[in-house]
Amino acid sequence: MNRKLLVIAACLAMASPMFAQNKEDERLEKSATVLQEILSSDKGLSKHILDESRCVLIFPSVKKVAVGFGQSYGRGALICRKGEKMDGAWGSPAMYALDQSGLGIQLGSTATDFVLVVMRENGVEQILNGKTKLGGNAAAAAGPSGAQAEGYNAAEMTADVLTYSRTKGAFAGVSLNGASMDSDNDANKRVYGKTIDAKTIISSNPTPPAAAKSLQGLLDKTSPHRK
Repeated sequence: MNRKLLVIAACLAMASPMFAQNKEDERLEKSATVLQEILSSDKGLSKHILDESRCVLIFPSVKKVAVGFGQSYGRGALICRKGEKMDGAWGSPAMYALDQSGLGIQLGSTATDFVLVVMRENGVEQILNGKTKLGGNAAAAAGPSGAQAEGYNAAEMTADVLTYSRTKGAFAGVSLNGASMDSDNDANKRVYGKTIDAKTIISSNPTPPAAAKSLQGLLDKTSPHRK
């Protein structure tokens, strides 16, 4: 009996890292799906906004974990453009966590997708340098769509990050002021096979996992260079 228990325990120990890796792969694949859908929506993210952006953060299927005025916690991926001025092709993704404590009134019982578009250098620096609070050290605003998006000029605006959400299939700009995010270093270690933080990933662009190809390819195809 003890021998059987040891075998079971060994199998579980071997399966645990594989299960965790599968979760990260699924997160990257879902991020690509959400981004594809928001780019295809008339009320979603326009190519003009994407062309002016430096980075994109996607948090698929964020769910409220407390009733009423509670918490919601999501996990997603950050992907930035290459180059000193972040105006080139898209690089390797870094895994991130979103903490929406106190903003539960914005979420119902269904899952919500969030897409955050980083427009300014200050937003990039704040997000990569540690835990970032939107509306605090990084100015955030609901992302424009339609005609408003086509006339948007990041250089003339004060928002570091533009935020979008989708619930029940409908995309809209949404305020995420008060939400915080930080590098998911445990997930990054599983994805890249070594201890590595988001800042190092974005600056060094290690070989991305196969599961990231859809996300990276979609961005390169839609907006290969920042204009």
